[in-house]
Amino acid sequence: MILNVFFIIFTKKNNRNFMTVIFSKKCELAIQAVLFLSTKSEKKIYNSLDVSKELKVPKEFVSKMLQTLTESGIIGSKKGKNGGFYLARDPKDIKIIEIVEIIDGLDVFTTCVLGFPNCSDEHPCPVHEKWGTIRDETYHMLSEESLEQLREKTLKKITSL
Repeated sequence: MILNVFFIIFTKKNNRNFMTVIFSKKCELAIQAVLFLSTKSEKKIYNSLDVSKELKVPKEFVSKMLQTLTESGIIGSKKGKNGGFYLARDPKDIKIIEIVEIIDGLDVFTTCVLGFPNCSDEHPCPVHEKWGTIRDETYHMLSEESLEQLREKTLKKITSL
């Protein structure tokens, strides 16, 4: 189950092992789409083609993720010929962790990274201690700053695509 939410890539860099946690592609795309909308004028509407072109990702994935986020209330939508999507809430009130929770859920922050049942401090898996630190720091990072606080960094990233 946990492997459906993310996967681990082990890489060698400067003779040190790095573990990189990657959320599902759907989650990554949803985060990117919401970050994109958070940099735009309030209530300006963007169709999924506009968003997909800006982010350089397939339109079908964008449409599906934006519809899911519309159901959650983070994104708003307008139907019709000039329809599309917009940020439904103020960017200062949205944290990335909310998007992760909607798309992938938060199991990655509460379960064993290797999938062992009953993994705990008393009965740890081989990477329990290190994963606990990474997990807690990741959760804190995604919960800390609002989309508004990430606006300038987001603009720089999107313009570099």
